[in-house]
Amino acid sequence: MRRKRLLRAAGAALLMLGGLTAAGTVPATAHDATTAKAPASEGLLTAMRHDFGLTREQAEARLASERAATKLDPKARATAGAAYGGSWYDADSGRLTVAVTGAASPATRAALREAGATVRTVRHSARALDAAKARIDRLKAPQGVSSWHVDPKAGTVVVGVVGDRRADNDVQSFLTRARAAGPVTVETVSKAAGTLAAGTVGGDPFYTGNVRCSIGFSVYGGFVTAGHCGQPSAAVYGWDRSYVGNFQGSSFPDNDYAWINVGSGWWTVPVVLGWGTVSDQLVRGSNVAPPGTSICRSGSTTHWHCGTVLALNETVNYSQGAVRQLTKTNVCAEPGDSGGSFISGDQAQGVTSGGWGNCSSGGETWFQPVNEILNRYGLTLHTA
Repeated sequence: MRRKRLLRAAGAALLMLGGLTAAGTVPATAHDATTAKAPASEGLLTAMRHDFGLTREQAEARLASERAATKLDPKARATAGAAYGGSWYDADSGRLTVAVTGAASPATRAALREAGATVRTVRHSARALDAAKARIDRLKAPQGVSSWHVDPKAGTVVVGVVGDRRADNDVQSFLTRARAAGPVTVETVSKAAGTLAAGTVGGDPFYTGNVRCSIGFSVYGGFVTAGHCGQPSAAVYGWDRSYVGNFQGSSFPDNDYAWINVGSGWWTVPVVLGWGTVSDQLVRGSNVAPPGTSICRSGSTTHWHCGTVLALNETVNYSQGAVRQLTKTNVCAEPGDSGGSFISGDQAQGVTSGGWGNCSSGGETWFQPVNEILNRYGLTLHTA
C-alpha cells in the first residue's frame, strides 16, 4: 500500500521517499496582500481545527498572521540592532512582539510599530542573554537538569529542573554556577527528555541495525534525520527493507543531526507525509518560525500531530550528553518518531530529536533546526 502511494506521489511530484519530511510557514509582511490568500492546504486547515480547536476562519486567520510574523521577524531584528531583546508570535493579538532594551531610540520603536510589530521594553538584550546561555553551555549538567534556553518574554535564561531532583546537591551546585553566568529563572518540569529511536517494530522506514527512525526532509542526493539514529557509514533500509543508502554524516550528542544518501532505486521528493490525517504537504522553503507559532510533526510511530513553538536555541541534557541549539515544542512524540519532520505551513523547520510524554497524555518534543543541518553538510533542501 505504501509503495503504491509513493509511486502515485512521485508521478504527481508530491510524495517523499519511504517515510517523512517536513514543511512550515510561508512568510509575508504584515502589510503584504498575499496574506489574504489561502495560507495552507485543506488538510493542514483540518489539522489546525482539530488540534487547536479553531473554526476554519480562525485557522486561516492564524496561519496568515503567522506567515506575516515569520517574514517580519528577521527585519525586526535588523531594525532593533544592538537593542534587540528577542521576539515571539502572540496568538491572541496575531502579531509579532519585539522586545527592545531602553537603548532603542523612539525612531526605532516607531519603525517597528509601523512594520506591524508590538514593541515591549526589556532589561537585557538578546546578545546578553545569548552570552549568558553560552556560559551555561560550558557547564557540566547533572541528570536532574533537563534543559535551558533563552526566554525573551521572561528576559532570562530558563533552566528546567526535574521536580523530584531539585534538592539534589549536584543540581543545586549547577544552579549556583548558572546564576553566576547571568539572569536565570528555574522552571520545574515533570520528566527529563529522552531520544525517540525505537527497536524494529512494524511501521514506517527507515531502519538501521535494530533501530527504527523517521525520515526528516529530502535534500538533493538524500535526506536528513536525527544523529542518534545511526553512525557514519551505517547501512540504511527503507520501509520495505530494501537498501536505501548509508549515513554520510552523523553527530550526537552536542548535535543531533545526520544525513543519508539515497540510491538503489529510491528517490527524493519535497513532501511531508500527512498519514491520512491531512494531505501530504509540499515543502517550499525553510524560513524559521518564531516562538508562539503553530507547528506540526510527521513521524513513523504517531504520524501527524500539531502544537506550538515554545523556545528556540535550547540546550537539552539527555542521558547520553547535552545537545545544543534545539527548538522546544509542545507537540507529542513517541519512540520511532526520531528524525521525523517538523513543519510550519510549507516551511521545513527541523528533525525530531527527543522529548518526554506520549501522544495519549501529551508531552514536549525538541527538534534540531534543519538550516543548521544543511549548513553543516553543505546540503540543499529539495523544495517544490
